[in-house]
Amino acid sequence: MKSWFNIQAKANDTAEISIFDEIGFWGVTAQQFAKDLKALGNNLKQINLHIHSPGGDVFDGIAIYNLLKNHPANKTVYIDGLAASMASVIAMAGDEIVMPENAMMMIHKPWGIQGGDADDMRKYADLLDKVESTLIMAYVAKTGKSETDLAEMLKEETWLTGKECVEQGFADKLAEPLVAMACIQSKKLEDYTKMPDKIKNMLFAPQGNAGAANPTPEQPQPPAQAVENPQNVAKPDAMAVLAQRNAAIKATFAAFGNQFDGLLADCLADVSMTAEQAKDKLLAKLGENTTPSVPQNHIHAGNGNIVGDSVKQSLMARAGQDTDKTNAKDNAYNAMTLRELARASLVDRGVGIAGYTPMQMVGLSFTHSSSDFGQILIDVAHKSLLKGWETATENYEQFTTRGILTDFRPAKRIGLGEFGYLPEVGEGEEYTYGTLGDEGASIALATYGQLFSITRQAIINDDMHLLTKIPEKMGQAAKATIAKLVFALITGNAVVQDGKKLFDSSHKNTLANAKLDVEHIDKAIQLMNGFVNSRGEPLSIEPEFMLLPTSLHTKAKQILGSASVEGADINSGIINPIRDIVDPIKSARLQIADPKSWYLLNKEAIEVSYLDGVDSPYIEQQHGFTVDGVSTKVRIDAGVNVIDYRGVVKVTNA
Repeated sequence: MKSWFNIQAKANDTAEISIFDEIGFWGVTAQQFAKDLKALGNNLKQINLHIHSPGGDVFDGIAIYNLLKNHPANKTVYIDGLAASMASVIAMAGDEIVMPENAMMMIHKPWGIQGGDADDMRKYADLLDKVESTLIMAYVAKTGKSETDLAEMLKEETWLTGKECVEQGFADKLAEPLVAMACIQSKKLEDYTKMPDKIKNMLFAPQGNAGAANPTPEQPQPPAQAVENPQNVAKPDAMAVLAQRNAAIKATFAAFGNQFDGLLADCLADVSMTAEQAKDKLLAKLGENTTPSVPQNHIHAGNGNIVGDSVKQSLMARAGQDTDKTNAKDNAYNAMTLRELARASLVDRGVGIAGYTPMQMVGLSFTHSSSDFGQILIDVAHKSLLKGWETATENYEQFTTRGILTDFRPAKRIGLGEFGYLPEVGEGEEYTYGTLGDEGASIALATYGQLFSITRQAIINDDMHLLTKIPEKMGQAAKATIAKLVFALITGNAVVQDGKKLFDSSHKNTLANAKLDVEHIDKAIQLMNGFVNSRGEPLSIEPEFMLLPTSLHTKAKQILGSASVEGADINSGIINPIRDIVDPIKSARLQIADPKSWYLLNKEAIEVSYLDGVDSPYIEQQHGFTVDGVSTKVRIDAGVNVIDYRGVVKVTNA
C-alpha cells in the first residue's frame, strides 16, 4: 500500500518515489521533496517515480520538476492512474514514462484566484501567462510538439489516455490496463469540467465496486496469484489519510499558540471534518467580537502557512518587492528586523528558544524543520536576482535568436537558407529525400555561476543588502556574462562552421574604408543580399539590425530615420532609399573593442541557447559547515555561437 508521498531507497543506487496527493502545502511540497531526495545521497543511478495526483501548486510543481530533471540518475515515471495539471508537468522529467492504457493525463492553462484592483488583476494575468510559457517548455522538451500546438491543447483542458499519450509523445510505453485505481480525496477534481466519465467512475466508485463493471464471468485463479481485494486497491490507508488531515489542521492553528486549544481539540475529534473546514472554523472564531469600525492588525489566513506568508511579505516590503499593498499595511511583522523575524519564525510556530544566544537562535531558524525562514530569505534574494537580470542594460537579446537545449551535448544547427527548392514529382513517381549539406554549426551549453552567503551575522546586524543589492548585482552579472560571450564572437572574429574566422576574406562579408552614409550602408546590404548557396542559388538574406559603437549611433539613427538624403533640399523630392531599413542598436562594448567598425546582422545568425529554455539565472541554497549561515549558489546554463557567417557583415569606417 502506497502512502500519499514517500521516497525510499530500495538499493544502494535505486530509489522509489510515490506522489499520490496534491502538489503543494496540503500534500507534496517542493521543500520536503528536495530534502528527502537529497537525503538519498549522491550515488543514485535509478529513480522510479509513481504518480497518481490531481496536480496542485504550480511553483512547487515546477521546483519538483527541475529537481528531477537536473538529477543525474535515470528516471522512469509510472502513471498509476491520473497525472493531471502540475502532476503531468512533473511526469515530463522522466527519461521514460510508462502508462497503462486506461490511465489518464490532463494538461490545461494555469489558473488561480486574485484579489485587488484592475492593476492587480492585470499583473496577475501577466504572471499566469509567464507560468504557462514555463509549463509549455516542459511539454516541448518531452514531446517535440510546437509551442503553438501545446498552447491550444492547454486552452482546451485536454484529457489523454495512455495510448494517446504514447502516440503524441507525452509517454513512451504502454502498460496493462488498470483494474482499479486509488480514490483521490481532493476538491481540485471538482475544478476539472471536462473530465471523462470513465476516469470519474474509477476515481469516485463506491467502496468495493472498483473494476466491477466488467461483465465477463470471473475465472478461478490459483491462490498464489489471487488479486488484491478491489476495496483495498481503491481505498488508501485510512490511518495515513487521518494523520495527514490532523497534521494540516495542527499547522493551521500553530500560529496562535494555545489560544484556541478547545476549538483545535473539537476539530481533531470530528473525523468527518476536513482541514479546509477546520480553517473556516478558525477564521470564524477570529472574527467573533470584532467590528469593522475598530482598525487592528490582523494576519491573513490563505494557505495555512500564516506565519511564513506574513514574514515573507514583511521582507518583500522592506526589499521593495511587495505587490500586495492592501494586506501589507496590516501585517503585524512589518516593523521587525531580520533578527526579530528569525525569532518569530520559531516562537510563533511553538518552537522554544529559551537559553539560546542570538547566534544560536538565528542558526536554529535556518535549520529547524518547523521554520522556513531560510527558504523565505532565498525567495526574497531570488526576486532581487531576477530584478537585476531583467533591468540589466545588455541588449544582445534584440539581435540574437533564442534556442533551447535539453542537455550539455553539442547540438547541430542548420545555416540560413541551405535547402534550395522542392523538385517536381511526376505522376506515379516517388518522392526523393533532400539533403542539407555539412555547413551547419554546433552549439553546446556551459555553466556559469558564483556563490554568496547569507550569514547569521548579517541577520543579527539587519543587513538587507545581502538579500537585495548583492543578488541584484549578481543577476546583472549573469546577463553581462552572456553578453560578453555574444560580443566576443563578433569582436574576437570567432571560428565558425567552416573552420575559418567569422570575417575571413573568403567569406566576402566585410567592407573596408567605408563611410557611414547611404551609399556604403547600401553596399553592405548588397553584400548580405548577394550570398548564394552551394548551387549558386540566391539565399535572399536580409539584414534586420545595425550594431554600432556608441560614437556612431547618433549619426546612423539620423541617416536611417531621415526622409531624404544628406545634402538634398527637403523639397527636392529625393527620398531616402534606406529609411528605416534596419534598426540601429548601440553598444558600449563595441565602442571599447573597435570604435570604427559597425555591423549588419540577421537575427538568425547568432543563437543564444538555454538549458530547457530557462533564460534567467537559478538560485539554490545549502546549509554547510564552511559558512555560518546559508551558502547560496547563483548559476545559469547557456551556450552561444555563430550559426551562419552570411548573416553578419562587418563595415570599417575610413
